[in-house]
Amino acid sequence: MEYGTQHAEVYDLVFAGRGKDFGAEAQRLNELVRARCAEAESLLDVACGTGAHLETLAGLFAHVEGVEMAPAMQLLAEERLSGVTVHEADMLTFDLGRRFDAVICVGNSVACLDSVEELRTAVTRMAAHLRPGGVMIVEPWFFSAAFLDGRVDGNLYKHDGRVISQLTRFVTTGDRIRMDAKFVVADPAGFHEFDETLSARAFPRSDYTAALSDAGLSVEFVRGFSWADGRPTAPGLFVGVRPA
Repeated sequence: MEYGTQHAEVYDLVFAGRGKDFGAEAQRLNELVRARCAEAESLLDVACGTGAHLETLAGLFAHVEGVEMAPAMQLLAEERLSGVTVHEADMLTFDLGRRFDAVICVGNSVACLDSVEELRTAVTRMAAHLRPGGVMIVEPWFFSAAFLDGRVDGNLYKHDGRVISQLTRFVTTGDRIRMDAKFVVADPAGFHEFDETLSARAFPRSDYTAALSDAGLSVEFVRGFSWADGRPTAPGLFVGVRPA
């Protein structure tokens, strides 16, 4: 999914209003990396969005970079992260010409891929940017979409003179999930409305494990991630290590 400018501008506020703590998650990601590669100095965040995780990670690693496909998100990330390179690129095809000690891809980014083949391609691209002994972390979305079918939800957020309402509706077809979202933003200038549609796939756990393993990484599944802890149905994180 390529987020529009209006969604990009409220993206962080909406998630923070739902309890997501980007800074705490970044600290946890750092811990997971260093438990497996204590000397890690460089990190690449694939599908980095607005750079909310990189803002903290930039203080924990000597060198960080980001990759983001949506121009609106990439621009916000560059504005937020002074001196950090954020590449406008697709996770299926990107080639930065260098390797990193750690590569992460968190959020529901990989779930937005269209097929198992695309999942494997993206994981292979990320693994190609990992040095020997390096660590890759991939966050899945859900392993089953059945419980989402027909679900509706709504939230209201207030921040710095703005009020943002979000209404969502989920429709599933097999392992495919469509989330329709309607936003209304009220501020002193008036009301602004826009819609977004997210299409995602509930890849089974075995697809993630096979993709990382076939990319030449050892694979483990780790529970306990601050945002995932707030979503009991969310599975956790896949952690892969490239043999030294």
